[in-house]
Amino acid sequence: MAVVASAPGKVLMTGGYLILERPNAGLVLSTNARFFAIVKPLYDEIKPDSWAWAWTDVKLTSPQLSRESLYKLALKNLALQCSSSESRNPFVEQAVQYAVATAYATLDKNKKEFLHKLLLQGLDITILGSNEFYSYRNQIEARGLPLTPEALATLPPFTSITFNTGESSGENCRPEVAKTGLGSSAAMTTAVVGALLHYLGVVNLSSSKDQQQEKKDATDLDVVHMIAQTAHCIAQGKVGSGFDVSSAVYGSHRYVRFSPEVISSAQVAAKGLPLQEVIIDILKGKWDHERTKFSLPPLMTLLLGEPGTGGSSTPSMVGAVKKWQKSDSQKSLETWRKLSEANSSLEVQLNMLSKLAEEHWDAYKCTIENCSRLKSDKWLEQASEPKQDEVAKALLGARDAMLGIRYHMRLMGEAAGVPIEPESQTQLLDATMNMEGILLAGVPGAGGFDAVFAVTLGDSGSNVTKMWSSQNVLALLVKEDPCGVSLESGDPRISGVTAAVSSVHIE
Repeated sequence: MAVVASAPGKVLMTGGYLILERPNAGLVLSTNARFFAIVKPLYDEIKPDSWAWAWTDVKLTSPQLSRESLYKLALKNLALQCSSSESRNPFVEQAVQYAVATAYATLDKNKKEFLHKLLLQGLDITILGSNEFYSYRNQIEARGLPLTPEALATLPPFTSITFNTGESSGENCRPEVAKTGLGSSAAMTTAVVGALLHYLGVVNLSSSKDQQQEKKDATDLDVVHMIAQTAHCIAQGKVGSGFDVSSAVYGSHRYVRFSPEVISSAQVAAKGLPLQEVIIDILKGKWDHERTKFSLPPLMTLLLGEPGTGGSSTPSMVGAVKKWQKSDSQKSLETWRKLSEANSSLEVQLNMLSKLAEEHWDAYKCTIENCSRLKSDKWLEQASEPKQDEVAKALLGARDAMLGIRYHMRLMGEAAGVPIEPESQTQLLDATMNMEGILLAGVPGAGGFDAVFAVTLGDSGSNVTKMWSSQNVLALLVKEDPCGVSLESGDPRISGVTAAVSSVHIE
């Protein structure tokens, strides 16, 4: 009776910082790195006297962290009590409370009895994250292996997670998990919400194979989105832009954020408003985010590299940029305008390339294959007919737009006093963009030292991973996968669900 759902991690290709304010858009790519949530009954049957119970049991297991947490869930007000404060996971806690409250608020009377019986059997929840969410650089180096995707591929799926060594920030000084910046908390929250809502009969998720029926599933996905966004915001203590949860639900797309007021009732709930009333407000709220279809054009590959320089704190970088905006509003507005124009230009060129691929496949394919073996200054020379020329010009337009994005992101970082594109990253990205067959290279999201990305043409990616390895940058086994939250056929540890993630073809 187990339900298994999964949700993808993300890469924000454009829209860093700007995406925090409407109506600025961002291009977010979902990836083959997925978080899995397995939900099943904790007990095989309900005890005869259990109808009088006001509480049920919830067990949360995270095998990769060797953690198990036990909770009591009050069936009246849906409060959660944890037996140990050390192993708490606020994202899963909020996901449980909001998903169960959604079931109570939306199911009719006939189904409520079934819901009550189901909950009295307890909830057994297991969470698993693909290796790609976490840094295994230390393990690879400790085993004397080179920093290559091949070395990463030798790790078994769902390998135990190590912690960053050294001093960690925070009141209780617990060490932080070393992450790769793919949005693990958003993917985890979405997977748990999706699995629970399906398990409790609120939505009917489809498998990734069936996601061609997008229109049929849209309403159910919208419910998962609203509940996951709310749970995630409450868990992190602030209302973010939400692009990471949106891509975890819907997959790759162009995103404009929702107005923060739409979850104001949930923020009030923390002060005592009944959760079921909040859910009705949330589901009826004016969710004004925008989601437009977008994914990389054909024959292009997303690559992600981990520089191993310790990562960056996105909240502190965002705080510094906001402070600069207030102190120098004129200059910041001008920088944001130019950055927004560069973002739009990249989007236009990539959409043009997708259109050319659809309408003139032979010319498109030929140009991409030729350009994959050449540096960008030779791309126009290889075009032997008008449509090939159009493809080459769109490729060069995309490159120019990316260079503009990087330039204005660097300016913003210098003005705000934060390393949005640090010098070490600049050198690496310039060297990457100077290679044969490289369309784009940049720092995703808020930038910093977390990661770098590249978009390669045809089969040129293997040269990039070799160059990155020589620069002590570990190319991750991450690719774009436009599929959002979906139902899985079974436990990924035994059903081979992870094959798509772990057995990435390496050149």
